[in-house]
Amino acid sequence: VDLCNYCVINGATAHPHIEHDGTVYNIGNCFGKRFSFAYNIIKIPPLQSDRQDPLRKTEVVVQFPCSDRFKPSYVHSFGLCENYIVFVEQPVKINLWKFLSSWSVRSTTYMDCFESNDSMGTWFHVANKKTGEYHNIKYRTSAFNIFHHINTYEDSGFIIVDVCSWKGFEFIYNYLWLANLRENWEELKVNARKAPHPEVRRYVLPLDINKVEHGKNLVSLDTTTATATVRQDGTIWLEPEVLFSGPRQAFEFPQINYQNFSGKDYTYTYGLGLNHFIPDKIYKLNMKTKEHWLWQEPDTYPSEPIFVPRPDAMDEDDGVLLTSVVSPGSGQKPAFLLILDAKDLHEIARAEVETNIPVTFHGMYKP
Repeated sequence: VDLCNYCVINGATAHPHIEHDGTVYNIGNCFGKRFSFAYNIIKIPPLQSDRQDPLRKTEVVVQFPCSDRFKPSYVHSFGLCENYIVFVEQPVKINLWKFLSSWSVRSTTYMDCFESNDSMGTWFHVANKKTGEYHNIKYRTSAFNIFHHINTYEDSGFIIVDVCSWKGFEFIYNYLWLANLRENWEELKVNARKAPHPEVRRYVLPLDINKVEHGKNLVSLDTTTATATVRQDGTIWLEPEVLFSGPRQAFEFPQINYQNFSGKDYTYTYGLGLNHFIPDKIYKLNMKTKEHWLWQEPDTYPSEPIFVPRPDAMDEDDGVLLTSVVSPGSGQKPAFLLILDAKDLHEIARAEVETNIPVTFHGMYKP
């Protein structure tokens, strides 16, 4: 589907949000006012009684401004809760002039169009989901790369934003060239140690910032150590609570009980464990206690875990995880579908196949 035929957008992410009634939200960049780049949040309604194509009813909910007129940030996902939309604008930028000329005499690649802004840090944008009003509050923090939001929810006048981050302004993709990945294990670890450090972080954004003292932490929640401080220039400086961090051990491709806890206070998330960029384990993380569990088997490489809730489940983590696993070692089946109990990650079953399959990025379960 070419969304450009239905709304003002130059593309959309692989991580739309889908509400219970079937409404779909997504984000993509566009040209805004005065021919400058911006980011549009679009809304596609569910199929209605008139049976008209929902895509023809696509609308722009809000337009977020871009920090650099001709260099939009790389966008991979965004946060959504009951009343708000959160977009994290990272310092990894796409140089428009390089991009437009890459298809002509320059013979450059898409990767050549990326560059990092080492001075902007990271910006958080917030808008009201129901009215489309943009909150002109300057939430700022130190630089980090972001691909995946874990969950976003509201709590007592604050927005909780949980993300998988890579610390620093340098683009993590710079370390994923095939030449690097084809190095032997020791050389790969050397390259990984130079890359931005991965962390699971919680940011807390205060919504009420009227008449506050400069330098005062606005976060009054007793469930987090994250802070939000008003600076002299009026910006709200955010410091996160780190929920997971290991030496070159990344928690990525996060999944939650999306059907029942997206946009709500929750406890558990599941993810793919990257050991120096190599996916070799499945994690479960308690977002309140920071306790974690893992599944791992020698010489196997799993993919993003998909959470499937048990019918009529009472507990948040009552369900199973599905992950496709490649096993290229000598004498092993080349691949299998692994089914894990989502409570403690013990293996329930596996379905082996006699053919090679690629390592996958994203998937979804359709009953």
